[in-house]
Amino acid sequence: MKKTLIVVDMQNDFIDMALGTKEAVAILPRVRAKIEEYKGRGDEIIFTRDTHGENYLSTPEGKKLPVPHCIKGTKGWEIADGLYVEGAKIIDKPNFGWPNWKDESLEEVELIGLCTDICVVSNALIIKATFPDAEVKVDSACCAGVTPESHGAALTTMKMCQIDVI
Repeated sequence: MKKTLIVVDMQNDFIDMALGTKEAVAILPRVRAKIEEYKGRGDEIIFTRDTHGENYLSTPEGKKLPVPHCIKGTKGWEIADGLYVEGAKIIDKPNFGWPNWKDESLEEVELIGLCTDICVVSNALIIKATFPDAEVKVDSACCAGVTPESHGAALTTMKMCQIDVI
């Protein structure tokens, strides 16, 4: 069975820049180790990148979250140093969830990254709905939410939707 690791939005702006948190910084070593585990087995690795334009503040999201972040081409938009591995696919997504997972061949999927309560949960639910027979899991130790409370709430939501939280 094909195994895929999806590394969600492990970008500088979500770790230690515009919207960074101490929880996001704290998961970096575990995220690196998980990526190395998948790389070592030769499994598929996909990175998503939250991607906005210079007009972010005038978008519907920007009006609700008026903090410019992940502006394409900026340092904050880049995947954190030391995480990207050669041969991994990168998906630039303009909003929380990538609607085109149907274009992938996903059988056994593990999601890690940021933020548990926004982009991780959105993508996990889209994948589970698109591939109902796929094994979908989230490693809670390799995720961080906007707050510890919202991180926990997102994990509970995913469990209720038959996503395995480890």
